[in-house]
Amino acid sequence: MRPALAATLALFSGIAGNVGCLNRPLEPNEPKITSTVQEKLPQSKIKKIDLLLMIDNSASMGDKQAILASAVPDLVRGLVSPLCVDDSGVPAASQPKLTTDACPAKTFREFDAITDIHVGLISSSLGSRGANGCAVSPAAPAKDDHAHLLARTEPGKGSALKDQDVATYNEQGFLAWDPGKKLQPNGIATLGDMSGAPGIVPVLAEMVTGIGQDGCGYESQLESWYRFLVDPEPYQSIALKNGSSTLIGSDAELLAERKAFLRPDSLVAIILLTDENDCSLKDVGKAFNAAELGSAKSPYHLPRARHECSINVDDPCCKSCTASLGSCAEDPTCKEPWGPQDDQSNLRCYDQKKRFGIDFLYPLDRYTSALTSARVPNRAGELVQNPLFPEADPDHGILAPRTADGGLVFLAGIVGVPWQDIARRSKEGIPDLRTGLNKDKKPVGGFKNARELDDRDEKGRSAWDQILGNPAKKIPAADPLMRESRLPRSGNVPSTGEDLATEDATSAKANSINGHEWDTLKSVNGDLQYACTFPLPVPKVGCTGSTCDCNTDAKNPLCQDDAGNYTTTQLRAKAYPGVRELGVLKEIGDQGIVASVCPAQLDHPEAEYGDYGYRPATGAIVDRLKSRLTGACLHRSLQPDPSGQVECLILEARQIQPGESCNCNAPEVKARQDVQPEHEEARRVALDDEVAKAAGWNCFCEVKQLGGDELHACQFDTSHDPGTKSGPADGWCYIDAASTPPAGDPSLVATCAPTEQRKLRFVGQGQPLDRSTLFITCSGE
Repeated sequence: MRPALAATLALFSGIAGNVGCLNRPLEPNEPKITSTVQEKLPQSKIKKIDLLLMIDNSASMGDKQAILASAVPDLVRGLVSPLCVDDSGVPAASQPKLTTDACPAKTFREFDAITDIHVGLISSSLGSRGANGCAVSPAAPAKDDHAHLLARTEPGKGSALKDQDVATYNEQGFLAWDPGKKLQPNGIATLGDMSGAPGIVPVLAEMVTGIGQDGCGYESQLESWYRFLVDPEPYQSIALKNGSSTLIGSDAELLAERKAFLRPDSLVAIILLTDENDCSLKDVGKAFNAAELGSAKSPYHLPRARHECSINVDDPCCKSCTASLGSCAEDPTCKEPWGPQDDQSNLRCYDQKKRFGIDFLYPLDRYTSALTSARVPNRAGELVQNPLFPEADPDHGILAPRTADGGLVFLAGIVGVPWQDIARRSKEGIPDLRTGLNKDKKPVGGFKNARELDDRDEKGRSAWDQILGNPAKKIPAADPLMRESRLPRSGNVPSTGEDLATEDATSAKANSINGHEWDTLKSVNGDLQYACTFPLPVPKVGCTGSTCDCNTDAKNPLCQDDAGNYTTTQLRAKAYPGVRELGVLKEIGDQGIVASVCPAQLDHPEAEYGDYGYRPATGAIVDRLKSRLTGACLHRSLQPDPSGQVECLILEARQIQPGESCNCNAPEVKARQDVQPEHEEARRVALDDEVAKAAGWNCFCEVKQLGGDELHACQFDTSHDPGTKSGPADGWCYIDAASTPPAGDPSLVATCAPTEQRKLRFVGQGQPLDRSTLFITCSGE
């Protein structure tokens, strides 16, 4: 190790792992160890996961909840019982029955099993912000679940903790996976199954379906998780004063639930399940009007927009007809108020600026910032610490919290988008969830990840162009199925080559994705065209009335039988374009996971059918989290010398007990050496860190960088235990697949983003010791 180091990368806290992150540009300074800069890095080995499921509980969601419940075993097992694979990544033919069982010979777990998981559920129901569109009553308590944790088995049951009827961890509203029984009190230690064996799987599945479909129709899919995880001051209630909503008090119950559920150093995964576009109404001001219905005798309708809105919503004169004229001329169209057909209650969140001249919804950057920024606005608009990314607090044991750039927060959306649009494709170019090819041309199936969604086809079009377009530039989605519309749409679906079918189609299979267009104007409460549909496992017989889709005059494909007749039996389920959810998922890049709420098939649940139900969705979630569980990637490149080594010093700090020896050359701590005299300043910097005292560091060793044949083995031997003819490689190396020539096998950084194809790899005895913390000091570009 050379003493000439330009900048301290970071505090690399954790227990074991593969990499550190270069977050800040490293300035080329004079090579002096005393000119170092410190910043905290994420944990190298994830030991805790906090998993939050936001489940839409509006009408029509029951069938999707049941499908998600059936996918719970795949999701849970994927995290707590990683597959045993060989050096090529091929799963062993025989997998262990228990998470604690050893793998078959010559195989190893893909990543260390997670033995500490919190699982919580919330709904999309946040009421109507003071209006009466989702009035809470004893008969309808789930119209406002307040973003509180839910643990009910009976759909629609009250959400207060005392009313929860599923036993949760320490009566705190969430489940705790604790197979090692290390928590006090102990959590759930067995997986169980859907056949009757008790454990976390059947309990969680019961909770998913218990969310129900009796919630508010103005779904707040994005605001709900924001309020539970992020909002610095969640309100207790809303009052209307002088025609505006005013927030009152602080929701102490929610804050207590958040404190118990959300750990400062866990990986956080948020999963949305919804079949509609987000309708997160602003909590203050006039936004409540979008959910006001008035009364049967005196129904309320929103004022219409000025005519400029129908031409350009960015026009300064695009505003409500009730707004002051300002420099705008009088608009004669404003003299014609809207009636029931123009302002239907079910469409209050659709095309708001164009129809009403006002956007009543929170902007999407509220949610992208929540997932990526260390600071968020409080109720007064002041920037304060984001609860997702807390500051270190040694006095309270918060030594290495999540950071905004640490890659420990993910959002997955199982939303309204055709699965064909986001599925990996076969070698023939056909969407294929079973054996579609990934970027390495391997037949892995499943949905495209964030990087694959960015890839452009021969026409220069990405999957994002297909499913979302460019809302900022008013460019619609290339797939007409992903355009919100009341009127029948037309055009060609890029992923299948099919044309959209008209409302007069004689078959509900005229288009394989959504059946066909229909007459939404015949809907009682207002409706939109569908993004996708799928057959219901159990048809709904006698489906009539205002809450049902089977109005035979509307020519709705959901209720069209095989003979082409429209009936009162609902045969199919639906989903609408989830454009706001997709907008957030696109903006957060690798932190986002996109899946379809419309399953490819529900007929074959056998394990070999990778396209069953939400198996592709849970697979995409586990795969993305798995890439983080096996180590992060470096944002900045390092410059190897001619021998292949880089200018990095890695100090391992740990606490030893009285009577123990801090001997860095002892046999039990191979691949280490005592801190060299020229690096004493680095040790002093580590001891000056704010968490040093709380952590009790009193032993420091340097972890050795590999050289020669061992370096080559570390960089190019992809096996679990790389080595040379003379023995295993013990230490660490720098891998950069983007360098010329590549400094390492590209497969070792295959899960990294295209701009981050580099890692520090720890192998053999070079793996960080248990309960240790790494300080990594490097120079780079």
